[in-house]
Amino acid sequence: MQKERGFTLWFTGLSGAGKTTIADIVEHELRERGRRVEVLDGDIVRTNLSKGLGFDREDRNVNVLRIGFVANLLARNGVAVVVSAISPYKEARDQVRRRIIDFVEVFVDAPLEVCAERDVKGLYAKAFAGEIPQFTGVSDPYEPPAAPDLIIKTDEEEPHESARKVIEKLEFFGYLQPSAEETGYQWGPH
Repeated sequence: MQKERGFTLWFTGLSGAGKTTIADIVEHELRERGRRVEVLDGDIVRTNLSKGLGFDREDRNVNVLRIGFVANLLARNGVAVVVSAISPYKEARDQVRRRIIDFVEVFVDAPLEVCAERDVKGLYAKAFAGEIPQFTGVSDPYEPPAAPDLIIKTDEEEPHESARKVIEKLEFFGYLQPSAEETGYQWGPH
């Protein structure tokens, strides 16, 4: 039996850009295609693997590097790893990219105003009011990737359309066999 080629699919972008929403749809499609999948969501990892870290630049980079370490272990063992993490600094993302051979970076791009409108937790309002220091995109920088493998503009398209583009990119790179028709998966809300 031939081992499937693992990979790390890394979604980066501002809070509220749509990373987790798209990652969930992609995860479902990967499972429908029979892939072993693990999802590493930034908030969940921070609670379990990086508890005690703050939100200054050094701690954020440590968190990203920890996520990258786990993703690499899984991917090299044939797992499709889906990472959804703000990962605001280029330096840490680039370091992870250098360490993981099969790495696909997706920049989930949405304007700050759109992300703030989508914010159900009210974090942006608190950040704009100065109640949350070091909030990415408001009082702390987000450094967009210089050359991501895919840019998704979530203010211009529906999540299923974005997910379809991600799946097509994975097929293009050879991580998935085409196509959606063969799996019977219908793009769009279920």
